[in-house]
Amino acid sequence: MADPTDDTATMQALLDRLLKFRLPRAMNLRTRVDNGERLTDSDIAFLKSALQDAQDGQHFVARNPEFHSLGTQIVALYEHIVEKGIENEKNA
Repeated sequence: MADPTDDTATMQALLDRLLKFRLPRAMNLRTRVDNGERLTDSDIAFLKSALQDAQDGQHFVARNPEFHSLGTQIVALYEHIVEKGIENEKNA
């Protein structure tokens, strides 16, 4: 019987989704907001979904300390995008 705390497959799936989908789009958003662009409705929907995924996966990261730093960096990236997006919206 599999160990119920063996998160290997789940962590691999979360990392794959992060590397193939979430991170490339987030990096693109960071570049855009850093250049003064405003977030679109689609961008905001993506961020909501990404943040929900991050929250849903938080207990897997908590049980796997080798991913704590990565989790912190991803949250900081999303936070930067949101804060800069708000700033750009106020300056529009």
